[in-house]
Amino acid sequence: MVLSELDRELIAEIQGGLPLVARPYAAIANRLGMTEETLMARLRELQSDGLIKRMGVVVKHRALGYQANAMVVWDIPDEDVERVGALLAAETCVTLCYQRPRRLPQWPYNLFCMIHGRERNAVLRRLAQIVEFHGLQQLPHSVLFSGRSFKQRGAHYVAREDSLPRSAHG
Repeated sequence: MVLSELDRELIAEIQGGLPLVARPYAAIANRLGMTEETLMARLRELQSDGLIKRMGVVVKHRALGYQANAMVVWDIPDEDVERVGALLAAETCVTLCYQRPRRLPQWPYNLFCMIHGRERNAVLRRLAQIVEFHGLQQLPHSVLFSGRSFKQRGAHYVAREDSLPRSAHG
């Protein structure tokens, strides 16, 4: 499917984040010269066609004071990974949870979940509570705390006119 110029403008408008106003889609629609309803319908079509994979929130957790960010990696038996993944994903402190293939022999882990906290001990205590509550003591896992954050942003599909190098403007 070929994107129209209006579709490109729409994607460029949303890929950097929504405006922090009461009705962000109405504000974008206004800038693009369409109604909010038309914009919403077009976004649904672009998602349905697979041109926009998903829309979600990127939380700048460090700016909110969450400095202890742990990726917990688990070695879950393949037949149990969906069940355990669903348990972990349902925890309010888990901000993402996904399955990936193992890379044996060096990397035995196949389930990953992220837990953010203000301090390391709080994250470790919360993880211990989750392990205890769900009976996951027998499952091997490791806790990897991040040291630095380089970039957090959603997917970028099209270049914005104002972000192109000067030579690209002509």
